Amino acid sequence: MNSVNLSDWHYLEISELAPLLKRKALSPVELVRSQLDRISAIDGKLHAYAKLMAYEALEAASKAEAEIGRGRYRGPLHGIPVAVKDLFWTKGVVTAAGTTVHRHFVPQEDATVVRRLREAGAIVLGKLQLTEGAFATPHPSSVPPVNPWGANHWTGASSSGSAVATSAGLCFASLGTDTGGSIRFPCAANGLTGLKPSWGRVSRHGVFELAATLDHVGPIARSARDVALMFEAIDGPDTLDPSTLPGVGSAVLASRQGLKGVRVGVDREWNARATDEETLKAMEGVIAALRELGAEVIEVRTPESFPVAGAWEMLCGVQTAVAHAETYPARASEYGPALSRLIDVGRATDAMSYQRVILDAIAFRGRMSALLETIDMLLAPVQPFAAPTHEQLGALAQDPELNQRLIQFTSPFNVSGHPALSMPCGHTADGMPIGCQLVGRRGYESALIAAGEAFQGISKWHRMHPPV
Repeated sequence: MNSVNLSDWHYLEISELAPLLKRKALSPVELVRSQLDRISAIDGKLHAYAKLMAYEALEAASKAEAEIGRGRYRGPLHGIPVAVKDLFWTKGVVTAAGTTVHRHFVPQEDATVVRRLREAGAIVLGKLQLTEGAFATPHPSSVPPVNPWGANHWTGASSSGSAVATSAGLCFASLGTDTGGSIRFPCAANGLTGLKPSWGRVSRHGVFELAATLDHVGPIARSARDVALMFEAIDGPDTLDPSTLPGVGSAVLASRQGLKGVRVGVDREWNARATDEETLKAMEGVIAALRELGAEVIEVRTPESFPVAGAWEMLCGVQTAVAHAETYPARASEYGPALSRLIDVGRATDAMSYQRVILDAIAFRGRMSALLETIDMLLAPVQPFAAPTHEQLGALAQDPELNQRLIQFTSPFNVSGHPALSMPCGHTADGMPIGCQLVGRRGYESALIAAGEAFQGISKWHRMHPPV
């Protein structure tokens, strides 16, 4: 225990903690207590947690400590405190999905991904805040999470609590969901690394639905290495979710090969659409680093995605209306304005308009898959600018075209189902993180993670932490 300073634990990566736990230089119980103390001291101003599971976490830590003491070490997540977005079912614990409609819902089983984390030995500290139903904004009755990098800045859509907690050292990694960018936006806004896997790679059983064909479950962590550890635990087919891909379990950690000879596509014209100078400068820094690592940077033309981003709300709205059919409009008065409006859009959409959107989505998926056959991955910004202030975000909400610009680099890959790894790649002049993403072929998450780990081997951005 003397080899680790208690005050430094909260910003260590999982890959740094795991060897300490394995050789008993660090106690899972002390680690959990340290995390609970930090949450008690800091989360009152950050509001990352919807529900703290302190008793359950300490019980799980005692069990982990006993198992490790007997030589029954389960792997690198054993004894690691993590947290999950409050739309993942947790047995016996309220799971409200950011709503008032479900504020009394207590599931009788864990979501598959929560169960898999527990089986890997991870300790669930609690449930993390999110926007209402995982859409755009919080329910009016809730207190939204605060960005630890700048209190007046956006926290990045629905997985905001997951990113705030991970960034501020209130857990060592977390689970989020991404329907239009809600893993990647929070990672970009909070200086983190996150993975939106291929659609079907990770089970959605026991996860409150926003839009079935757009929802993706994935990890949020401090590094690509930690993302790999989390992804390996939750990845793979699930008999409880028939949409999961059969026979596609990954061997992420065994497949890393760095970037030598890897073909990285860059469409500078596409990347520059409404993108500010600070973000473009950060992107050029990533390109230079990839070349230094041996990657072949290839100029490409990305399939037109702006109309896909523009149609995303209709596509999402129809599916959200289906997901909420039991409670909306019957309990419409309990819904906030943003989620109500989305459902109303879906309910008002005619079948022919929806079919046109579906056909456009299929065409985009095919064109993107064809591009990715010519390269190994595509480099893009997460968004055209760093996390906006709340005032700027209000202006975006009033302007449909500006909002379409915000999601132009993220939502198309929810529509197409391709995997994307988000990672920090710079800071603005006022110290806010900037994010980039690597997009790959469906099922090739391991290549993206390997590239992210190589980049983070020579960059500093993922090692920087907010001033809290």
